[in-house]
Amino acid sequence: MTSPAPAGAARRIFVDKQSPKAYHALVQTSEAVRAVAAEAGLDRVLVELVNLRVSQLNGCAYCLHLHTRAALRAGDTAQRLGVLAAWRETDLFTPAERAALALAEAITAAADTAAQDTAWAAARDVLTEDQVSAVVWVAVTINAFNRVSIMSRHPVRAE
Repeated sequence: MTSPAPAGAARRIFVDKQSPKAYHALVQTSEAVRAVAAEAGLDRVLVELVNLRVSQLNGCAYCLHLHTRAALRAGDTAQRLGVLAAWRETDLFTPAERAALALAEAITAAADTAAQDTAWAAARDVLTEDQVSAVVWVAVTINAFNRVSIMSRHPVRAE
């Protein structure tokens, strides 16, 4: 299956459909990470905030669409989701959410080791080791999904 291409751009394949075994393994990883996050005591809203922030940074329209809906279903508000890109500029996010968002950003921009060190220290101040580990796995997993969707050009259809 191919995805639509903008004028002048090469048509892409849906790599998830082309290599279903690999994609299924990523889905299984995501399910395991979701369980690890729950076992660590991270609520679904925090997990979805991480998914959304990483997807914003990567510019993944498909994952932004999917995880905005999931965040709303989990109980987050349109107000908070609307200002997520500027989370540092508002008091709408809890200390745990702020720590998770900073850590997720540092993971996504992996070459910035100074940001990693700062984010890691801040996360350790408000999250348990299990929670820090879970946030890392959530960010790593959504980064992988972002790349699959971006490279496949998964479409976002009007509702």
